[in-house]
Amino acid sequence: MKKNKTTIFMVMLFYINISAQNILVGTIINGDTERPLQNVSISIKQAGINIYTDVYGSFKIDNISNGKYFLIVSLKGYKSQNFPIQLTGKTINLGIIMMYENISEELNFSTITISDDELNDDSNYADNISGLLQFSKDSYLRTAAFEWSSSFFKVRGLESQNSKVLINGIEMNKLYNGRPQWSNWGGLNTVLRNQEFSMGFSPSSYAFGGCLGTTNITTRASEYKKGRRFSYASSNRSYSHRIMATYSIPLSNKGWAITISGSRRNSNEGFVNGTTYNAYSLFTSIEKLINTKHSLNLTAIYAQNNRGKSAANTEQVYSIKNIKYNPYWGYQNGKIRNSRIKRINEPIIMLNHYWNLTKHSTLNTGIAYQFGEIGNSRIDFNGGNDPDPTYYRKLPNWFLNNPNRIDYKNAYKALSKFQNDGQLNWTNLYVANEKSGNNARFALYEDRNDNKQFTFNTILNTEITENIILDAKLDYKKLKSENFAYVKDLFGAKGYLDINKFGDPSKEEYQNNLLTPNRVAKIGDKFKYNYLLNAEKYSCFAQLQLNYKKINYHLAASINNTTYQREGLYKNGGYPGKTSAPNIPNSLGKSKKLSFLNYGIKGGVTYKISGRHFLNVNTGFMTKAPSIQNSFVNSRSNNLTVSDVSNLNNEKIISLDINYITRTPFVTSKISGYYIGIKNTTNIAFYYAGSTNLFIQEITTGINRQHLGAELAIDIELSPSFKLKTAANIGYYTHTNNPNIGLTSEISTKSEKNGFDKRGYKNYGKANLKNYRIPSGPQNAYSFGFEYRDPDYWFINLTGNYLNNVFINISNIKRTESFTLNSGNLFTDFDSIEAQKIRKQEKLEAYFTLNSAGGKTWKISQKKYIDFFVSVSNLLNQTYKTGGYEQGRTSSYELAKNDLANGTPNFGNKYWYGRGTTYFLNINYRF
Repeated sequence: MKKNKTTIFMVMLFYINISAQNILVGTIINGDTERPLQNVSISIKQAGINIYTDVYGSFKIDNISNGKYFLIVSLKGYKSQNFPIQLTGKTINLGIIMMYENISEELNFSTITISDDELNDDSNYADNISGLLQFSKDSYLRTAAFEWSSSFFKVRGLESQNSKVLINGIEMNKLYNGRPQWSNWGGLNTVLRNQEFSMGFSPSSYAFGGCLGTTNITTRASEYKKGRRFSYASSNRSYSHRIMATYSIPLSNKGWAITISGSRRNSNEGFVNGTTYNAYSLFTSIEKLINTKHSLNLTAIYAQNNRGKSAANTEQVYSIKNIKYNPYWGYQNGKIRNSRIKRINEPIIMLNHYWNLTKHSTLNTGIAYQFGEIGNSRIDFNGGNDPDPTYYRKLPNWFLNNPNRIDYKNAYKALSKFQNDGQLNWTNLYVANEKSGNNARFALYEDRNDNKQFTFNTILNTEITENIILDAKLDYKKLKSENFAYVKDLFGAKGYLDINKFGDPSKEEYQNNLLTPNRVAKIGDKFKYNYLLNAEKYSCFAQLQLNYKKINYHLAASINNTTYQREGLYKNGGYPGKTSAPNIPNSLGKSKKLSFLNYGIKGGVTYKISGRHFLNVNTGFMTKAPSIQNSFVNSRSNNLTVSDVSNLNNEKIISLDINYITRTPFVTSKISGYYIGIKNTTNIAFYYAGSTNLFIQEITTGINRQHLGAELAIDIELSPSFKLKTAANIGYYTHTNNPNIGLTSEISTKSEKNGFDKRGYKNYGKANLKNYRIPSGPQNAYSFGFEYRDPDYWFINLTGNYLNNVFINISNIKRTESFTLNSGNLFTDFDSIEAQKIRKQEKLEAYFTLNSAGGKTWKISQKKYIDFFVSVSNLLNQTYKTGGYEQGRTSSYELAKNDLANGTPNFGNKYWYGRGTTYFLNINYRF
């Protein structure tokens, strides 16, 4: 074997001169066990050749033109090898090529730096795809995941509904909002590594995808590496402790393979105060190889997650407290109790049939069933004051912002009370309910979504010729979702009156359900609202990939049809659906069915300038149905759809990216330019508008925006151990038109006095959004650092990041003409310059962060390893804002001006802050 090692080493240093029929043969084995390795990739990129070794580890390549090439030998989990070869018309046997396990690869995947509270937060600022990008080998995408994600950086400024996430070819994006629910598979990092990511409109063998790309996660049991693994992690980010165990049994002689994994994550409190965390995850994958053509794989995922939420706060609150402050929690019997718990429990069961139709064709057919519940808790109150400690009337600014008399005494009292406590007082809730009997003043309830979803699809992949690949897919998805409020705690009382506290007690609007008026709800009862959402989606997709020596092409098309329908189970008093007034929205029974037909087309070309330089272009156009979330105006209360009051259209998306890639022995780089135009989007916002004294739904339709920018990543290997890395994104994301805006509210005397029609709708015309920036995290991001990897399997890196052009989310209603009007006329004291200042979008300060990571792997024996990893983020403990939004309560010029008059606003902008210095530590034992 030593002789073979010497031969291979010489081959790596010098060209192999081949001189009869240009035929290459060889055998790949494990350098430690000397066993043959199957499915090793053997590729010559300049010739467009990519084959795999057979069960004996052997390969053969023939019919290659004379010339100089690079032969690349690679297998996941092993060190890749590159061989420069020169073909001159002969046959050569490369003999035995030994590959060695890349044990340092574990260090690359020892951590998930995207914390679950970031991935699951209800705000758009936390909505990104960074949780998937960590497994990408693309240097730019890994920088976005590991370095910029804590700042809520979004790749190309896009939300996750513009990407597609699949498991074994089955789409995981939710029909309700178009986004993947990350917690459905959280805590299972080890078994979800087998991923294929296609950026933008580049080709994917599994789906047409979105303009942000496609990720397919493979959980086929036979593809997991044999072994056991146990790990422990500690952190001060979202959870404090995590234990994880995985056991994989490879394919046996009887055709069975199995992988099981489980984890437990918990914390009494994360970096932000009161953010409790409690999660369990279980995973099983069982595969039965029936014969050489057929295989069945069963995957089951159970990931239960309960976490305490945190809130965005005004500058007033942060200046009195600190960036860790969270108003949602308080102590009860000496323990932290958070009133806003997000609870997710949606198991997934999936069965896939893999059929090798021929040597060059496969068919993957899958069915999946996902069921369970999502709950979001909060406190409701029929009497008494709002228990929120940051309620504006409890803070100092309320007493300082009175233009007639500034009350310094009570402002000081409010300041002292908030400084010394400022948390939710659970005891007060019990005291208030103590003598209330069946009419509790306070109740803790949960907004529930109980979902049942069935999915069927089949994917064909076939090599028509050695240069042409066809991919095709049929897909069907059906959702039934029951949505209701659920009483969890009555704080010592026996019942809670199910009424609309803002309605007139003498009228129907006072009742949440006219079928059971003045009902007293008990713990465990449904109340407030109850309705079903039904959705179906049919889709198909086809793609051709043509691969030649100097150029590759791909062309794909898709078509799909989506339908939504609401069915109310309660008869809301505000929307009784009177037959004498057919235009009044109904709450009971079925809504009209919404149907959306959509299509897409994409294509691209890769030109191989040489074996080290590539030019790639991808472009596409697609239309997309609005989500359920943005199709119904207020699904909790009525059947009114956006199309009943405005235009509800399919989104139109056009995308173009141009990429130049360089791969040399010492420098790897990628420079990309991109343009993405999105038209006809719809957005619905909910808030209390001070100008009308109504709780309203703000419907903005026909929103157009563009995302324009450039990406750069360069890795320079100064030595086999030392590497310099830099990455950058320069983005410019803006609104490009003035969309339509309208408001809906309750049907009442109050709404009629404010100009709302009998449907509870009022048209506000155009919102002047053109040229305002998209709130998408940092639009400019720069990173520079180094990495040292020692031959003794340890590494350390240090990276500095500069992030800029962070803009907060604006209030659309403040950009309408109504903002300047009082009963149809300009406010008498209206000042256009002052109005311009009020409506100027706030740009947050740029900031710099310094991050570091390091680790080591010890080889205990031939099959036993210990991996250690630690990362520290924000080493300099910088304080910075990651995003924010304007409050809609000051929705008129007069209200906004008066609120800002003394520099002590009650309704100032709300912000999220980044974390201070945090760490993540992981110890992993593999055997």
